[in-house]
Amino acid sequence: MRIFLLIALFLLGPGHGPVAAAETYELLFHSAALKGLDAAKDGSVEEQSSILYEKVVSGADAGQRAGSFTVGLKVGDNVAMTLYQGSQSRGLGNYPTSVGNPLIMYFLESVLSDLAAQSGGSPFYMRNRVKEALLRDAQIEPVSLRYQNRKIAAREVTIRPFEHDKARSQMGRISQLSLAVTVSEEIPGWYYSLVATVPPVAGEAESGYSHAITLKEAAEGRP
Repeated sequence: MRIFLLIALFLLGPGHGPVAAAETYELLFHSAALKGLDAAKDGSVEEQSSILYEKVVSGADAGQRAGSFTVGLKVGDNVAMTLYQGSQSRGLGNYPTSVGNPLIMYFLESVLSDLAAQSGGSPFYMRNRVKEALLRDAQIEPVSLRYQNRKIAAREVTIRPFEHDKARSQMGRISQLSLAVTVSEEIPGWYYSLVATVPPVAGEAESGYSHAITLKEAAEGRP
């Protein structure tokens, strides 16, 4: 249910923010992210497209969510998202392809849940700060990636949702949270990587937080 609420929140769009903010929003919540990955006209399961991502969560703020996982998307008439860890799997829901790739919704919800649980802060407050950050200029940089043994052009979009927050001084280390998303039209599903980072306290490497989801492969069937 929470991920549906998050989708509804972000689908409200960037409102009347600056042009740069509209660009940021479209890069992060690209409505055509799954273009070309729909099922064949007969809708057969065999013709559905699968995308696999590796998810690695570590650090003091990760709690019980720490570890390595695989996130799988099965794209047909709808998008089915599943989380795998070893022989265990858990469905993360089915979503209309019209909303784009729901991976970013899952990523944001997971990160905010981790940080709220660790800090005792409100995930609703944090969620609103993320949305406000979309109305400001983001850091957008061109980057090059290696994909399928060739060099492709991509863009890395970075936002720091608590950088200008009025309660920043009360938020401790999580006020330094950065969210970096690397995207490319040449990547199936649009997203190459989604990375949340909270830097560690000096001399205490374990006090940091990292939540990274990276494209693993595009293949038929489950991992």
